[in-house]
This record gives sequence, structure tokens and C-alpha cells, in this order.
Amino acid sequence: METNVNCAVDCLNGCLLGDRCPNQEYREEASKFIDETSLDQMLEIAEIARMKKLTAPPQWVIPDEF
Repeated sequence: METNVNCAVDCLNGCLLGDRCPNQEYREEASKFIDETSLDQMLEIAEIARMKKLTAPPQWVIPDEF
């Protein structure tokens, strides 16, 4: 029986599908990153991303219809 699960919404408190999760490769990748990366390195990565976003030029969105 196939269950439709929106992982971004339904699995906020943990994976509902367990071993049947279609995103299992990403979970393993994330666990490996967490195991191999210190908290200081994670904070540095986050700060670099934040500064990059702050210094990026504005992105204009022009609607198709006014």
C-alpha cells in the first residue's frame, strides 16, 4: 500500500515512513554531515550564507499582468 506523504509538512516531527522513505539518501547524507562537521563550522557556513544573501543585489519580480 503506497501512502502519499508530503515530507516537508507531515514529517516535521520525524519521518513517518521509516525505511520506506523516498528521501532516505538525503537523511544519510545529512547524518554524515552532522557527524563530520563541528558546530563552529556549521555556524561559519550559516554566517557566510547570511552575508552572501545580505550583500546580493535585489531581485525584481515583474508580474505578467498589472
